[in-house]
Amino acid sequence: MDEPNLNHKNKFLYPRSRYYGQVKPENLVFNANLQEFAQKVGYITCLETNGKLSPDEAYNQIKALWKQLKRSKKELLIANVSPEQP
Repeated sequence: MDEPNLNHKNKFLYPRSRYYGQVKPENLVFNANLQEFAQKVGYITCLETNGKLSPDEAYNQIKALWKQLKRSKKELLIANVSPEQP
């Protein structure tokens, strides 16, 4: 497989959306973590729906991912402040 096809495959499997919030390094990192969380939850739910994972295993995996996301938010020192409306 050549490089351009691999790049298209990665963009398809791991899409990244543009960030529209306040541009600060910690916000960008958290946004990337949030997108990764959403991607993994999508895969887990598909596996559970198709019978490849039990509901309990899917729940436990999503719960672990949620804890990891909460920890990353805490470590990045992101406050629970709503964005200012223009």
